[in-house]
Amino acid sequence: MREQVRDTARRVLAGAGHPPLTAVAAARELSAASEAALQQAVDRARAAGHSWREVGDVLGTTRQAAFQRFGRPVDPRTGLVMSRVLPPGAADRAVAIFGWHDDGRWEEILDQLNETMRGLHSPELLAHAWATMASLYGRLERIGAPYPRPGSEDAVVIVPLFFEAGEARGVVRFGADGKVAAMAIRPAAP
Repeated sequence: MREQVRDTARRVLAGAGHPPLTAVAAARELSAASEAALQQAVDRARAAGHSWREVGDVLGTTRQAAFQRFGRPVDPRTGLVMSRVLPPGAADRAVAIFGWHDDGRWEEILDQLNETMRGLHSPELLAHAWATMASLYGRLERIGAPYPRPGSEDAVVIVPLFFEAGEARGVVRFGADGKVAAMAIRPAAP
């Protein structure tokens, strides 16, 4: 696997001799392989008795953020490990939602919402909320790699958001129907 990762990294970095979309596809492969390797490494560290605080310290994050990203919580009602399964394309849709906020594409956001959420939101409300974020953090500079958070009956995607004057986390919860059941932007943990 290590050689496969190196080969993919070389294709991404070589770029000059390949079409740009080939580099994008190779980078996505590299990201998926890296994410799988990181999950395995965290699982091994936890099996060896390392705390979530220690794992978080190595990752440069809090123990809670490390647990939310890599943990395998047990549902206290059933005793079963909670699922990390996302609706197809959920991570990409979560990223798109925050990109659409930045582009003012309010109707596209509304199309992703379930009936209850759609009844609570309007283009004006979404625009106002995004303007409030801009007043606190400045303009959005980039969107980080999304990661799922396990849930017992739903799927949540956390999306790191990097503004010119601070960082935040976009949170999108998908219901069983695959539609957005909740959405929020929260300050990143200090």
